[in-house]
Amino acid sequence: MSTNGIRNFASLIIALTAVSTLGCRRSTAAPPTPSALPVSAIPRNVLKPPTKPETAEVIYDGAFKNSWQDWGWGPHEAPPNAPLRVRFDNWGGLILAKPGNTGEFGGVSFRIAIAKDQVSFLGLRLESENSKLPDVPLSEEHTVDAGDGWTEVFVPAEQLNPDGYTVVDRVIFHSRRLMGPEFIAIDKVYLTKPSIREPVEYDLNTLPQAPIAIQCKAKATRISPYIFGFAYNGFDDANAAEAQWQLEGTARRWGGNPTSTYNWEIDAWNTGNDWYYENHSITTKQFFSDNEQHGIVGALTIPMMGWVSKDTTSHSFPVSEAGAQQATDPYRPDAGNGKGKDGKLLAAGPQSRAYKQVTPEFVKRWVESIRKQDAAKGRRSIWMYILDNEPMIWNTTHRDAHPEPLSYDELLKRTIDYGTAIRQADPEAVIAGPAEWGWTNFMYSAVDMAKGGEFLRLDRRAHGDLPVVAYYLKALAEHERKTGTRILDVLDLHVYPTGDGVYGPKTDPSTAALRIRSTRMLWDKTYVDEAWVKEPMYMMLRMREWVDSYYPGRGLSIGEWNFGAERHISGGLATAEALGRFAQFGLTSAFYWTYPAKNSPASIAFRAFRNFDGKGSRFLDWYTPSVVDPNSGVSVFASRNESGNHLVAVLLNLSQKHASGAAVDVGSCGTAKTVQVYSYDSHSGGLTARKVAA
Repeated sequence: MSTNGIRNFASLIIALTAVSTLGCRRSTAAPPTPSALPVSAIPRNVLKPPTKPETAEVIYDGAFKNSWQDWGWGPHEAPPNAPLRVRFDNWGGLILAKPGNTGEFGGVSFRIAIAKDQVSFLGLRLESENSKLPDVPLSEEHTVDAGDGWTEVFVPAEQLNPDGYTVVDRVIFHSRRLMGPEFIAIDKVYLTKPSIREPVEYDLNTLPQAPIAIQCKAKATRISPYIFGFAYNGFDDANAAEAQWQLEGTARRWGGNPTSTYNWEIDAWNTGNDWYYENHSITTKQFFSDNEQHGIVGALTIPMMGWVSKDTTSHSFPVSEAGAQQATDPYRPDAGNGKGKDGKLLAAGPQSRAYKQVTPEFVKRWVESIRKQDAAKGRRSIWMYILDNEPMIWNTTHRDAHPEPLSYDELLKRTIDYGTAIRQADPEAVIAGPAEWGWTNFMYSAVDMAKGGEFLRLDRRAHGDLPVVAYYLKALAEHERKTGTRILDVLDLHVYPTGDGVYGPKTDPSTAALRIRSTRMLWDKTYVDEAWVKEPMYMMLRMREWVDSYYPGRGLSIGEWNFGAERHISGGLATAEALGRFAQFGLTSAFYWTYPAKNSPASIAFRAFRNFDGKGSRFLDWYTPSVVDPNSGVSVFASRNESGNHLVAVLLNLSQKHASGAAVDVGSCGTAKTVQVYSYDSHSGGLTARKVAA
């Protein structure tokens, strides 16, 4: 098969049905010469730079417009027919609101009376009643000098609203550092229209063809369906629900920081340092119901910190008891952020302010209740139990409940105690852990990092100088040999890119290229991390090495992952590259955090593997090796069905600069009977069927 153009930043999905089939087995034969199965030319779309955003709706221009309101906050003035005047001292800010505001928009623009190199003090975010969106720190890349002492600022929706919420009714300006009491003028605050970029067509007849050989004689790897999972606990609105089910995901994880404090008996958890250490109502009932309705399996995070929310109203740093604080919840004025006015951490008060203490028996009763409900329905609702969430940062995320850093020994004891409770309640359970996040937390304990760091590594040295994950596996294997009780079935870690702005909204060419390269941290032993780790990470291979060395037979799961910029083509490519690698390296499961926005490039990447034709066609059951020139900038992921008579491949052009063709040899797989091609690039509205040349 030859393809006359994998477009710049594009994925190409090829489905083949073969007349004759060959089994998947090992072969030392050299790849055959590419056979010619011509596919019609696919032109490259090069995007013109966006024009200046057009105004969709005026929020403030000398006065509030279109029913927008002043919801106050820090000291400010709104003189008649004049700019707003706002003070940002004492971490102040301003909230502009229009309750119930809906609609799609391209971003927020405004003018501010300071020099463009001074805007970095300011943060901008959007909110609605049911959602708190990313806080975007402003920088010079958002600005243009407007003259007369004014700077024009534009922040695109892909940064402010990456999940595509349709109800956005608050625009919040706030200080990101200590400021003086001076008033700063802000004016011409607008919502803008989505940018329109027009394609430029190029003739690709002379493109180089990347030679690709799909090797159906080589050993194939079984693909777990659960690598196409996502990690989100509920749906904030209909738009969010549609975006998640559009993925055609296979599994959903109940997780995140607050799940460490979840009280299943009263449906409550504590938000920790994510949001003012408050108890809130939350329920797993909708999680179970939605999973059942859509036919996907559940992965449930089990709290093992020993403290869960005692009610739905308490908070851990009440101003009335702990004193004045740097910031308080605008909706609960007594709930502070646990920092004094000087920004220093306040000492944690008694856990009983917001929590009640529990034991593993508490978890055992929960699992028993789940199994009882399952028995009544005749189906299993939870496939995997996950032993808490990122325990090595409990002393940060939940310092009100667990102020002391976690040690090797405490992690192991809690794992055994709570894992045993799960195993007793559900002997057939799949149990995963330690659900840890970050390079240092894979290698060292929180005690290590609090007492001299990785240089001294006091806790690690006391445990054979093994990385904490390796020790964890070794100790659990010893526990099983001694007791006969298997605590762990799957090694579960959370993997995110380390580069500045990669897991985030930055989409400048340099960051976009780094985002694509960063996916190599998953598998490539030659790729040296370009940020602060500064050594090869090769996380999937490293996890396999740890398991093979210390506790053979465990599965591998990446319980959270995301390479950022979901609305940008670089985010879509990184997502597709990661999914393909999960299949290639035989992961048990993987859960995208949280979900990409509807019809975004990252969402399209999921559909390339899960439903590329809109009729349920998908990546198949056995990963089939292939050979491609590593210098071509092209990745290829191939799969076959059980009988070997159907092949689906996903091809990615990872180059920012060059379109590429591909000559795909499928001769070792049989004789192609039918060929279907679907493509996507940064200008496409979705995966598009392409005609096959005669």
